[in-house]
Amino acid sequence: MEGFLETADTLDARQFVLAVKRLADSLSFGTDRSPFLGAGVEYVQSRAYVPGDPIKTIDWRVTARTGRLFVKEYEAPKRLPGYLLIDTSASMTISSLAPGHSKYALAIHIAGGLALACLERVSPVGVLGVGERGLRIQPSLSKHQVLQWLHELRTFRYDERTTLGRRIAELGPSLKERALVIVLSDLHDPAGIPAIKQLAHRHDVVVIQLCDPAEVSLRGSGFLRAREAETGRAFVTHGRKRWIDPESVEETFKRAGIDHLRLETGQPCAVKIRQFFQARDILGKGSR
Repeated sequence: MEGFLETADTLDARQFVLAVKRLADSLSFGTDRSPFLGAGVEYVQSRAYVPGDPIKTIDWRVTARTGRLFVKEYEAPKRLPGYLLIDTSASMTISSLAPGHSKYALAIHIAGGLALACLERVSPVGVLGVGERGLRIQPSLSKHQVLQWLHELRTFRYDERTTLGRRIAELGPSLKERALVIVLSDLHDPAGIPAIKQLAHRHDVVVIQLCDPAEVSLRGSGFLRAREAETGRAFVTHGRKRWIDPESVEETFKRAGIDHLRLETGQPCAVKIRQFFQARDILGKGSR
């Protein structure tokens, strides 16, 4: 690739980390149960005390009732490994808003917040770039690793092609256990949605679709000729035609049982993301 390196936002490194941590705190606030881990640690039963059992596990209520020592047993934490699939392609970097408000900048910000929130709940998290740069980090509990790939992803190129469909097709067979896969993309790859649907047959898949206001409609314009950022394909459109039909995409994922959240750049996102994952937790989808 021969494109120039650019930075995804106008924040310096320290400000960027602080912004990501604030988002992570917002996503974790007020949630006793983790939307990433499922049920977490839950009481199962009480049993007779065995020498060596921790004193803190004694069930004092049952002990008082029976006159014998009993301890509580808990369900082991469900550590569902998570993968963040981040679209690093050219169409993500184009913005109709001020610098620092591109789909790409928003995706990196959200990915950082989700990754740190996962680590707070002791859920390993990895990352896969679905552009051309070949970034793949296996899930781990390392905060240092998360911050490392976040800083690496802050830079981007304007000539990177999407590989969303191909990377998902490659990822599926390599996953040996059920995983939570969160896709952060504008879904401009025609092969992307079919690949996501296929992956959802065996894994818990969530799609966060990023959208620029100009993609919703090109209001005030007549017929125009445009060029797609990643493929170079020229096409003709008009101001009343939407680039991507959000209702069609939403219906496609709904029929496939895939949770889908659409976010527009330039709009607050923390509350929407928190409510989205909390709703999945209430429905029990985080522990399927």
